[in-house]
Amino acid sequence: MNQDKLNKSGVLVVDDELLIRDLLFDFLTSEGYNVHLAENGKKAVAMLDSIEFEVALVDLKMPEIDGVEFTGILQQRLPSIPVIIMTAYPSMNSAIESIRNGVFDYLIKPFKIAELSEAVGKAISEYRARTESGYVPKKANAVSGNE
Repeated sequence: MNQDKLNKSGVLVVDDELLIRDLLFDFLTSEGYNVHLAENGKKAVAMLDSIEFEVALVDLKMPEIDGVEFTGILQQRLPSIPVIIMTAYPSMNSAIESIRNGVFDYLIKPFKIAELSEAVGKAISEYRARTESGYVPKKANAVSGNE
């Protein structure tokens, strides 16, 4: 992906840890992305109508609205936005629940910066493919009746 395209790509980072938000902001900004920060899921939900972004990086464990719940809200409102869940507490249950809520990728902290960069690039490509084709992904939990 060329630098011109990156400059137009927005990334929403939702994490309750200031250090993580700052590190992600610094790295993603240096890569040419337009980065929006939210310190929790509740604040991120409030931002959804006022910012433009193509991918969301979301911490799994946060107070009030956790990453899985935020993903469900985001997918209902903006279903073509890919979500990358980040967690220092991986589990089979959280991975399955994330997939059911339409998560694009699941990164385990601490992750390598190259892994993050690749995941964000793939997610933005996925977003563009979805929007260009008019495709809206269906959530697995819609089939299971958990909506």
